[in-house]
Amino acid sequence: MNAHSLPFDPARIGRERLQALVQAMPKAELHIHIEGSLEPELIFALAKRNNVALAYPSVETLRAAYAFTDLQSFLDIYYAGASVLITAQDFEDMAWAYFRRAAADNVRRAEIFFDPQTHTERGVRIATVVEGLARAQARARAELGVSSALILCFLRHLSEAAAFETLEEALPLRDAFVGVGLDSSERGNPPEKFARVFERCRTLGLHRVAHAGEEGPPAYIRAALDVLQVERIDHGVRCLEDPALVARLAGAQVPLTVCPLSNVKLCVFPTLAEHNLRQLLDAGLLVTVNSDDPAYFGGYVNRNYAECFGALPLDAGHAYRLARAGFEASFCEPGERAALVDEVDRFFARA
Repeated sequence: MNAHSLPFDPARIGRERLQALVQAMPKAELHIHIEGSLEPELIFALAKRNNVALAYPSVETLRAAYAFTDLQSFLDIYYAGASVLITAQDFEDMAWAYFRRAAADNVRRAEIFFDPQTHTERGVRIATVVEGLARAQARARAELGVSSALILCFLRHLSEAAAFETLEEALPLRDAFVGVGLDSSERGNPPEKFARVFERCRTLGLHRVAHAGEEGPPAYIRAALDVLQVERIDHGVRCLEDPALVARLAGAQVPLTVCPLSNVKLCVFPTLAEHNLRQLLDAGLLVTVNSDDPAYFGGYVNRNYAECFGALPLDAGHAYRLARAGFEASFCEPGERAALVDEVDRFFARA
C-alpha cells in the first residue's frame, strides 16, 4: 500500500497523538500462544486449585526468573508454568483472562495458538483443552465482541510421528480449529522435519503457518514456504539477510507475524531501537504486530505497539498499514475480513 492510498495525511498527526492513535485503532492479533498469556498470579491460583507443586515460592520469584538468554531458556519456564493447566475450567480461565486484555487493547480478531502436546504428555486430553478454550471463545464473542479462531501447533523439538499422533487425536475436534502451526525450539529442527504431517493437514483443508526465521536462518523461511506450503510466516525477521527471499515475500505478500517485545526479550535484537520492523515495512512486506507470549515477554499487543512507536521512526502511515495488514492476513471469512478492514479505514479517515 503506498502513501497515495492512505485515507488521511500522516503528517498531521504528531508523536503524542500518534501514541493515542495506535492504542485506540482496531487490531488483529495473529501470533499469540495462549499458554504464554498465563500470568504468574493465575499460575499460582491454578496450582493451588489443582494441588500442583511449583519450583518457585512466590509470584515475585517466578516473575524474577523471566530473564531469558534465548528461546530455550524461556521454554523451560513456559512448560513449567503450563503444568498447572489440568481441567477444562483451567483452560477457560486462562483464555478468558487473555480475551479481556485483548479487548481492552481494541483487538477485534485473535487467532490463537495452542500446544496440545504440552498437555497430552501430562495426561491431559486434547478434548479437555479445546473444551475450555472454546467456552472462552464463545464468551469473548458474546460479551466482548472479539472474534477468534484456534490454531493447533506441533512442537518441533518432538518427532513428526508424535505430530501425526496429535493430529489424529485432534481430528474428531476438527471443527474447533482452523489450522496448524509449528513452534518450540527452532534451532536444529528445520521445517523439512514435518513435511509429511503438513501435507496431510493441507489435504484436510487446514490453514498452515510456521515459526521460521526468528532464531533459525532465512533458509528455514524458504523451507516453510516450499516444503510446508505455509500461508503465513510467524516471526520471519531474519528474512532481510536474503534479498531474494525478501523480494519473494513482498511480491506474494506473505504475511509475517512479528513480535517485537518477544524478539528483544529472547535476544534476537539487543534493543527495540535496533529492531528491523521499519526495514521490513520499507521492503514492502505485509507485516503484523503481535505479543507472542505476553505474560513472559513484557506486554500485550498495545504495549508492543506503544514501545515500537516510541523507539522506532514510525508514523501514522505505518500504523495504518500494520492495523490493516492484521486483518488482511487473518483467516476470517471473507465477509468478516472485509468488514474489519473497512473498520480500520473508517477509523483512520477520522484521524
